Amino acid sequence: MQNSLEAALYIVPTPIGNLGDITRRAMEVLGSADVIACEDTRRAGVLFQQLKIEKSKFVSYHILNETERSLGLIETVKQGKTVALISDAGTPGISDPGYRIIRTAIDNGIKVIPLPGAVAFISALVASGLPTNKFIFLGFPPHKKGRKTFLDEACSYNFTTILYESPHRVLKLMRELIDRGCGERQICLAREISKMFEEFIRGDVNTVFEQLTSKDKIKGEFVVIIEGNNTENK
Repeated sequence: MQNSLEAALYIVPTPIGNLGDITRRAMEVLGSADVIACEDTRRAGVLFQQLKIEKSKFVSYHILNETERSLGLIETVKQGKTVALISDAGTPGISDPGYRIIRTAIDNGIKVIPLPGAVAFISALVASGLPTNKFIFLGFPPHKKGRKTFLDEACSYNFTTILYESPHRVLKLMRELIDRGCGERQICLAREISKMFEEFIRGDVNTVFEQLTSKDKIKGEFVVIIEGNNTENK
């Protein structure tokens, strides 16, 4: 496909589950870009094959090389070429690499063009049944250092709070919320959004914790939506 794109850095969301969620514009950009910066080039290759998009030049861009790689990619744009940034799933920069290259582009006067698309926590929030008028997204809690402070702050907000958590730590997270006096707050756990086994578990924290402990195996990363610490926003 001949490149008709403006030389710029394009932020391109990819499906978080259902391939039908890719937009026509995203496919056009990915099919035309000179370089595609991928969190995982192997996963990107599988995605392109499934979407029947001709493979373009892939460059790895992940948390371990983003500082160094950002400079090279921005130089590519300065030469009049187009760079598209994708993550493994969803929108780059949201709990995925992306911030550094975007910041570098802005600092160098390079145009950044974001495409609308899939973001797991937004889909989970609107289906949670919890207030959407005011919320905060905090991403993944730290595994060890800083975790206590992180969760103390998360429980202090009087509006909807959104976290990500792995299937291996979600029970630990629920226990920690209960220990902080959040057992009676409403919560929604969302997993496998837009996939075949999409699931929303709603209820108070105590009840949802009991439901989880009764499962033989917990799979899939979770979006955790927690009610604020008062009832004024209901």
